[in-house]
Amino acid sequence: MRVAGIDEVGRGCWYGPVFAGAVVLDALSQQRLAAAGLTDSKALSAKRRAQLVPLIQQHAQAWALGQASAREIDELGIRTATELAMLRALQRLGGEPPQLVLVDGVLPLRLWHGEQRCVVRGDAEHQEIAAASVLAKQARDALIQRLARLHPGYGLERHAGYGTAVHRAAVLRDGPTVLHRRSFLRKLLAA
Repeated sequence: MRVAGIDEVGRGCWYGPVFAGAVVLDALSQQRLAAAGLTDSKALSAKRRAQLVPLIQQHAQAWALGQASAREIDELGIRTATELAMLRALQRLGGEPPQLVLVDGVLPLRLWHGEQRCVVRGDAEHQEIAAASVLAKQARDALIQRLARLHPGYGLERHAGYGTAVHRAAVLRDGPTVLHRRSFLRKLLAA
């Protein structure tokens, strides 16, 4: 059975796109990646995640990334935009569609019409989800690092777009950029 794990990164950020990763692994690849230390991306250092990316890409039967822009988040809402990023990742896997999608969390992927299972803390239980999480986190972090050079002064290189005190002060001082999620900033900007 072709099983894909899927996870999102950046759902709660004020800035930039939400990313999703989708990964298909066979049993041998799962063993190899577990032996290499693959686990929940939040439990891994940035250095360790970077080391795992090429291993995941090498051993996965298929992997892909999807994203939804800040504008799509504002227009569709964060849940639908996150699902759109996930669907894009699944569609980019190539080959036969997965027969089962393991979705990290409690919310089903409404845009996916195939079989799926939501798994709370799935990145700690399923190697496919953990691998998807690592790929999505590394890709989003790399993008935000590049975008931080285009939008200096917001501290993006330190907080990756999350709502920290530094980020809040910069938005109040300089206003939001074109890549800020305006729907996330309504209360802040109304104050």
